[in-house]
Amino acid sequence: MRIAVSGTHRAGKSTLIEELSELLPDHVTVDEPYHQMEEEGHAFAEVPSVEDFEAQLARSIASLEEASGDVLFDRCPVDFLGYLLAHEDRDTFDLEAWLPRVRDALRKLDLIVLVGIERPDRIVRAASDDEGLRREVDEQLKELLLDDPYGFEVEVLEVEGAPRARAKQVLEHLPEASR
Repeated sequence: MRIAVSGTHRAGKSTLIEELSELLPDHVTVDEPYHQMEEEGHAFAEVPSVEDFEAQLARSIASLEEASGDVLFDRCPVDFLGYLLAHEDRDTFDLEAWLPRVRDALRKLDLIVLVGIERPDRIVRAASDDEGLRREVDEQLKELLLDDPYGFEVEVLEVEGAPRARAKQVLEHLPEASR
């Protein structure tokens, strides 16, 4: 199975990926585009620009196209659409131009696991975190994935609770042969 874990920053995605990688040892884990690009020397702006998010979107699409077999992806292209649609310069982003590529890439996924912000919030955040952006991206992702206004037509499982409970929800959702 090809599974992407999606959500805003500081929602528990990486923790869920760690839990799932232990429970699904046959799955390869693909790190999120930001970390991949940072390791390769890409210099991101202190406050990420539209161009930074577009670069991550392109990398996310490429990762889906390049990976084979059973994979756990930390983020998927929709994550970056969420950030771009919440960005203060969102008017410079051409969503319609990206949609065909995003749709094609998402066809390579069997499941997107959506990790949303819970109330009360389970995640401890730094004072420097932009809470407004975090919540706006969370809302954008829920609309993009759960309401599916752009016809992505990918299966989405929204999880909640402690990390182990979230992982259990994913496992229970998977076909027996994939576990």
